[in-house]
Amino acid sequence: MNWRSILATTFVTALGLGLLSVAPDAQQPKGQPKGQPQQQTPPPPPKLMKDEVVGSWRLLIIDAIQADGTKVPLFGPNPRGLAIFGAEGRYSLQIMRDIGRPKFAGNDRLKGTAAEHKATVEGIITHFGIYAVNEADKSLTLRIEGSSFPNWDGMTQKRTITALAGDDFTWTNASPSSPSAAGDRIDLAWRRIK
Repeated sequence: MNWRSILATTFVTALGLGLLSVAPDAQQPKGQPKGQPQQQTPPPPPKLMKDEVVGSWRLLIIDAIQADGTKVPLFGPNPRGLAIFGAEGRYSLQIMRDIGRPKFAGNDRLKGTAAEHKATVEGIITHFGIYAVNEADKSLTLRIEGSSFPNWDGMTQKRTITALAGDDFTWTNASPSSPSAAGDRIDLAWRRIK
């Protein structure tokens, strides 16, 4: 072998060894020290229910569930409602009948007829206050500060969360404001407002 062949072989070998020592560093993720094994990013932790509840929700269903399993829409087939749960722990909830709430003929809320007032009271439930979510037993506790049903003022009530995923939120109310009509419980379904 002549000196040129030896020199070429040495150069090619050195170049190959140099590339091998650089290759692992080229695959290192940004911000990771060289020579450290590549680390997998762990999946994000599951969201807590207390965080998922936060937001505004539009009512889809409010059904009384009778002892035999029959569902009775309490506020008509297309109830209207809004529930807002703030990150600071306060809430506001309004539900009203979609039909059967006649306008006041005199256009004065304080001078409605007995029938107009009756239809209004029976066609709406509202309350506001402070809420808490219990992850362990999947419940929503409402400390009601004020309600359109005065008997609920100052009460603390518990709702069982039956589903809370993405844009869907359902719960059961075992302490309805009208037990004579509500049956065993009330099921409510909500959709997140975006």
